[in-house]
Amino acid sequence: NISPALSQSLRAEIETAQILGHRSPRWRRRRSLAAGIGVLLPFPFYWALWTRPQRWVDLCGRGADPCRRMAQVSHVLKALQLLALASVASFSWPPPLCALALLAFGQYLNFKVYQLLGESGTYYGVRFGKKIPWVTEFPFGYIKDPQYVGSILSLVALLCWVPFQYVVLWCLGYVFMILVEDKEDPATRAKLLS
Repeated sequence: NISPALSQSLRAEIETAQILGHRSPRWRRRRSLAAGIGVLLPFPFYWALWTRPQRWVDLCGRGADPCRRMAQVSHVLKALQLLALASVASFSWPPPLCALALLAFGQYLNFKVYQLLGESGTYYGVRFGKKIPWVTEFPFGYIKDPQYVGSILSLVALLCWVPFQYVVLWCLGYVFMILVEDKEDPATRAKLLS
């Protein structure tokens, strides 16, 4: 026989757990699946643009910069990826010092790549028919695929907050794109519309 006070206390605890998001296993599986899909969302887009650049140039149309359009779509997809990670993250402060160091160096590499290549060099300008000068300044010539390395280091830094499987999934997307982009055929480059 449960006393009324204990019964009321248990009900209050159950309601609090529901409010805080302690949902059924089915709900957690759906959230996990949605987060996994969110993490992988940009990679089919990147693959399609890399393997069929002329279609993208044609879709963008005359007078439109395909690199600018790709950057705009990529920023939206990146925001969705980050929301997917945030949905499964458990934030705590302060993070380990090594996480801050990895995040700082990873973002430095990303910033440096963008600074050296610009928007057109970063967002597949070569594939869209643009002339992009060859860069040998650091990190190029020292680190293979520095933008991807920077992104992967930044993701590894998030392991203090984000479950392992989502970080690995996102990193596998980057590895996939490294392999795709490593086999570039200049004959498949797009011709810019004038």
